Amino acid sequence: MAGELSGKRVAVLATDGVEQVELDQPWQALVSAGAEPQLVSFDSGTITAYDHIDKGATRDVDLTLAAADAKSFDALVLPGGVINGDFVRADADAVRFVRAFFDAGKPVAAICHAPWVLIEADVVRGRRMTSWPSLRTDLRNAGADWVDEEVVVDVNLTTSRKPDDLPAFCATLVKQFAGG
Repeated sequence: MAGELSGKRVAVLATDGVEQVELDQPWQALVSAGAEPQLVSFDSGTITAYDHIDKGATRDVDLTLAAADAKSFDALVLPGGVINGDFVRADADAVRFVRAFFDAGKPVAAICHAPWVLIEADVVRGRRMTSWPSLRTDLRNAGADWVDEEVVVDVNLTTSRKPDDLPAFCATLVKQFAGG
């Protein structure tokens, strides 16, 4: 994976309650591939990741959402976590930020509960995708073709179901962010 993403700047949008492994493993894959990931969140300082329902490690925020511009990034990663997905989808600025990546045709990768944000951004209609199983009905109601697969690529969108799928998700997002 070394070098495929050299010079690429990738936004990773998350807040308190993000699933720690779904933040850490894609981050490491990006770094290993030469990308420059930036943690974007609502406020400066730190966010607290979770291991399911237990508090995990804190992570430093690189850029606040108010200061972030989708135009300055090459791609977007949306890690999961029930709390994270729900908080991010409820924030109008976060939804606009996510939508801007789709409007610009930039690659986006989302895992687990992160597709809630994609529903709110109104970018799932007509797309084939996957997620944590409890989002299946939400995605279908929003017009997506939900499938139960480890990782799904639909044009510029990569989705995955759960932490067990992280190896395939990370490899696929690096490939997609590199240009296919």
